[in-house]
Amino acid sequence: AALALFALSMTGVVLNYLADRERDVFRASGGKCKVWGQKPKFIRAEYEVIDRKTGETSTKKSLLLASGFWGVARHFQYFFELTAAWSWCLLANPLQNGVIPLFYCVFLTYLLIDRAERDSKKCRLK
Repeated sequence: AALALFALSMTGVVLNYLADRERDVFRASGGKCKVWGQKPKFIRAEYEVIDRKTGETSTKKSLLLASGFWGVARHFQYFFELTAAWSWCLLANPLQNGVIPLFYCVFLTYLLIDRAERDSKKCRLK
């Protein structure tokens, strides 16, 4: 069971890296790259940002990837990150060692759900 949890956690780490890299390469190339062997689908978005210090509004542009991992689900890398975190915490055997080993994965779950909600609100404004 421990070996299976470890393999699952390493799979989560690798897939998390691949999902993040996919988006990074896409943005760095301005959308001129292949995603899963095909031309990427994406949305060109414009949104306004208010500078908190000056109160000035500026327009930002962004490319939102809609293929590959990012076409499956928004922030799919969070699933992989949580898979790794929960696997590591379960490897600590909380049934025998108490709930303290679960702190990390519970905290990370809350943090990433909150971040995904904030990102969704920001995305709707684009």
